[in-house]
Amino acid sequence: MRILLVEDDPNMASAIQGALARYGMVVDVVHSLLMAKSALKLQVHDLMILDRTLPDGDGLAFVGVARQLSAVLPIILLTARGEVCDRVAGLNEGADDYIVKPVAVDELVARVRAIARRPATVRLPCATISALTFDFAALEVRVNGRVLPLQRRQLLIIEALIYRQGRTVQREHLHEAVYGLDDEIQSNALDAHISKLRRVLKAAQAGVEIVVIRGVGYLLRECQ
Repeated sequence: MRILLVEDDPNMASAIQGALARYGMVVDVVHSLLMAKSALKLQVHDLMILDRTLPDGDGLAFVGVARQLSAVLPIILLTARGEVCDRVAGLNEGADDYIVKPVAVDELVARVRAIARRPATVRLPCATISALTFDFAALEVRVNGRVLPLQRRQLLIIEALIYRQGRTVQREHLHEAVYGLDDEIQSNALDAHISKLRRVLKAAQAGVEIVVIRGVGYLLRECQ
């Protein structure tokens, strides 16, 4: 899952980004509504966490702008404004959830996952191909019922590929799913992750393979 975090407090942003990354989520941090608008135009995010008090305006007023750019994008308002009237205003404006700071990381992750399971995100709880099952909510891979230990990048690759199983995923789209905007990426980094992932899947007898479609991207399919 790739999240856009709109937060102008560097310490808060860093803490949230690091915490969500430990749960296998890619988090892009921007510090203003103008930067958020530019990021949303990329159409690569699965959810947005939005502060209210920002240098160039109130995040509450930005909810409508975000909806115009991405109608089904889930939005969580994360703010220190915790009065009942503030909560009501946030939900009435169209936010999917309203969380008051400070918030425990486990609660924030639980709420993110709960929203990600909603039908509007067009995500299935699980997807299966051959002996491999991917749990979108838990970001977990099982082969014949046993959890397959994978690195975070490998999980994100599987997530992007299995969500579009039977279709070729363009290389640039896979990059967007796996790496954040601020990540420093070596030219062969994605290929290295896919190479390792292939070996793990083969050793686990998952019955699937990642096929390179030259000049286009990658395809996840049952072994032939």
